[in-house]
Amino acid sequence: MRLFVVTLFLLGSATAALAQGGKCEVQVNSDKFIADLNGKSGQFVGNVVVSQCDTKIRADQVRITTVNGGADKVTATGNVVVDSPKSGIVTGGNGVYDVTRRVVTMAGNVVLKRGKDVMRGPQLTVNLVTGQATVGGAAATVAGGQPQQPPQRVQAIFSQSSQGQ
Repeated sequence: MRLFVVTLFLLGSATAALAQGGKCEVQVNSDKFIADLNGKSGQFVGNVVVSQCDTKIRADQVRITTVNGGADKVTATGNVVVDSPKSGIVTGGNGVYDVTRRVVTMAGNVVLKRGKDVMRGPQLTVNLVTGQATVGGAAATVAGGQPQQPPQRVQAIFSQSSQGQ
């Protein structure tokens, strides 16, 4: 029973700390919560949804860390989806949300969709306040002087408006 109360307290503290980092309340829902009382962090597992303002982050697992009683990072792994009206919908293998700056860094087959426009690349950084995003390519992997993998490049598809045709 005591562990349950401590877990609920840590969960409440992590959520309250996240709310301090942004102007909106943060809500976290998941199938399970695992507390690390020594590390002052918590891990949400299974169908995780983190909401702040008009932004939603969905992932298989989310770890929330705090610094000085305030939220520092939300680290999401597995089928990560970030949905924000300013940036569009971003998907990738993993991502880190800097709560204070409201900046998301994604990696692992990243896809950014905004309307009908689509961009793909190995990594992306998006500012959820300004909506500015940078999609980056990755250099070729070299072993023994020979490229093992071709460099990953950014790909984009821009839809033409049907107006005026």
